[in-house]
Amino acid sequence: MTTVGFVGGGRIVETVAALSVAAGHRAVLSDFRGPGALVDLVTKLGPLASAATGELAAESGDIVMVRTPLGAYRGIPVEATAGKIVLDGCNYDPRRDGHIIDLDAGRVTSSEMLQRYLHGSQVVKVFNNIVSRHLRSLARPHGAADRSALPIAGDDDRAKATVTAFLDSIGYDAVDAGPLAESWRQEPGTPVYRSPYGSLSDETGTPAGAAKIRAALMAGSAARAR
Repeated sequence: MTTVGFVGGGRIVETVAALSVAAGHRAVLSDFRGPGALVDLVTKLGPLASAATGELAAESGDIVMVRTPLGAYRGIPVEATAGKIVLDGCNYDPRRDGHIIDLDAGRVTSSEMLQRYLHGSQVVKVFNNIVSRHLRSLARPHGAADRSALPIAGDDDRAKATVTAFLDSIGYDAVDAGPLAESWRQEPGTPVYRSPYGSLSDETGTPAGAAKIRAALMAGSAARAR
C-alpha cells in the first residue's frame, strides 16, 4: 500500500485519488480552503482517504501529487516534499498564470522550473495531458487489451520506475517521454495532449495504448523540428 499526498485540487486530483483508493492506496488530500472543505469528498472516497493541510499531506505521502496553477507553484511546501517523488500534474497557462519569461522563451520547461524549486525532490511529469472523465473511465486492469498509457517525464530513472509501478496499480501503462527538458512534448498544444483519448464531448473516451502515445510524442518532436 502506498500513501499518496495531494497538494492542490480539482477534478484530476479527485480522479487520481479515487483510482488510488480503489487500488488499495491511501490518499491524503488538501485544499487551500482547509481540510474542512474536503469532508464530502473524503466521505465519498471512503476510509482510505483523509484530509489535511497541504504541508501535512505532502509529509504523509510516500509520493506526492501537485496540481496547482503554475503561477502559484511557490506555495508548494519545499521541506515537506524533500526526498519524495513529486508527480507534476501542472500546466502553464499565461492567461491564468501571467507570463513567465523563461517559459515563453522556451529556455526551460514548467517541470524543470518546478524541479529547481523543489530541489530536494524528484519531479516526474504525469497526469497533465488527459481530462478527468477520460482518466476515470479508461483505467483498465494490468494486461487488458484495451489498456491506455500515460506519458511520463523525469530526470531520475528510479523515480520514473516508481511512478510506472504506481500507474500500473491504478490502471495505466506508462510511456517514458524522456527527461524533464523533454516534458514539453506532453504539454498543451502538442499531439499527445488530450487528443489520443478521444473527443472532449465523449464521456468514456477512446483507449490509447503505448504505441499510440509514443507516436503522438514523436509527432510533437517532428512538428517542433520543422
